[in-house]
Amino acid sequence: MADASELFIGGNWRAGRGAIFESHNPLDETMVWRGRAGDAEQVHQAVAAAKAAFGSWAGLSISQRTEFLARFTDLLEKHRVELAAVISAETGKPDWEALAEIAAMRAKFTIACRAYAIRRAQSRLDLPDATGCTRFRPHGAIAVLGPFNMPGHLPHGHILPALLAGNTIVFKPSELTPGVGRWMAELWREAQLPPGVFNLIQGDGRVGQALGEEPDLDGLFFTGGFRSGMALAKASVEFPQRIVALEMGGNNPLVIWEAADIKAAVMTTIVSAFITAGQRCSCARRLVLPRGGAGEAIVEELVRATKQLRIGPHHLRPEPFMGPLVTRAAALKVLQAQQAMVAAGGSALLLAGARPESPALLTPGIVDVTAMADRRDEEIFGPLLQVIRVADFEAAMVEAGRTRYGLAAAIITDRQDLYEAFRGGIKAGVINWNRPTTGASSELPFGGTGYSGNHRPAGYYSADYCDYPVASLESARPAPSWLPPGISG
Repeated sequence: MADASELFIGGNWRAGRGAIFESHNPLDETMVWRGRAGDAEQVHQAVAAAKAAFGSWAGLSISQRTEFLARFTDLLEKHRVELAAVISAETGKPDWEALAEIAAMRAKFTIACRAYAIRRAQSRLDLPDATGCTRFRPHGAIAVLGPFNMPGHLPHGHILPALLAGNTIVFKPSELTPGVGRWMAELWREAQLPPGVFNLIQGDGRVGQALGEEPDLDGLFFTGGFRSGMALAKASVEFPQRIVALEMGGNNPLVIWEAADIKAAVMTTIVSAFITAGQRCSCARRLVLPRGGAGEAIVEELVRATKQLRIGPHHLRPEPFMGPLVTRAAALKVLQAQQAMVAAGGSALLLAGARPESPALLTPGIVDVTAMADRRDEEIFGPLLQVIRVADFEAAMVEAGRTRYGLAAAIITDRQDLYEAFRGGIKAGVINWNRPTTGASSELPFGGTGYSGNHRPAGYYSADYCDYPVASLESARPAPSWLPPGISG
């Protein structure tokens, strides 16, 4: 990195004037990044810089903007080892997963360009007295607020299509992964974006709220928890001209019903529930099973296989399946949630616990909550899976749908008719069959309903919220074909 300053505003690195904060390796709590947050005035300056750069950036042709994005994508490949190291250091995720995240960022370029060309194509319609045209226009200055769990890929999924459409960006990374955010800003600078097109502001939720209260902000794209998303949505009510896209959490169900291959079902469950140490918004939180022998066989194999998972530091060889949670406090919240479930009548099938290497390094937990009278509809962001046993498939559907969230759901079954019933009866933005709840493709929409989002799916459909349609009736001469009564020529 060329400079030690924390913020990137108007094409220049600047020192923050807010509170000092740090990011730490979750495994051993060594410091990864240290700097100052931006203050309210610097938030305003970043928005003003994006606003000032908007006209000239939007005025470029799509092919000209694409050249900058292609340059950034090439730089991702060039620096993938260094960037992956920062992702692993700040999040604790294994090396293979950090590299996979960067691969997904690189793939986003081709997908976003294809999606824009298809979903935002101009159209013309011959009418009796004019030509009807539909064109698309970018919103303006957009704030992107990123999460810690995929600190590169998820904000990039907003940033790249927004830039492609002609918007300018103010990016606030999670306060837990500021180092990854700085790397991204440095690569956009190296890609030679015009000054002000991409701006970086660092800080915690107070900085995010300051962004939400900026009157000149034309859009706000957020990925994170429900409460933070709702706070930003409330702040944006004051600005009806602003487009708001919210990607929030999930209390996602996974149903296993009449699946002959128990081992495959269990492997799919493990990936659904415990990948990224359970820190994906699409992770399965509730596993719904039949009562009796079929369900018991699944539970026995699930507990056995979960005990065999390789868990450890990101650099462990052979590579681990999962690493630590992002902080010691995050791990403690999972353990407290597990304790509360057991105290309320849940039965621990496999207790989550901290490994001796680090308080943040948890083994997964599995708790049977069938007997609990009050199962709280919460997203527990970590490797803790609740098991619910039911008498029949209708009851399984009821349990699966018992949530205010609506991000992801999946069913593992050999019967297509059960999948069709599941897909038709569950309200969620991602509904999978014999695939993990975490299974998603950038070639498809990704987003949720209810407490999980506001009907602005990302992925392939992110092009839809990055600009707005403009309808025009056009004629070479003012020659109305019809006049209403009361007008004389």
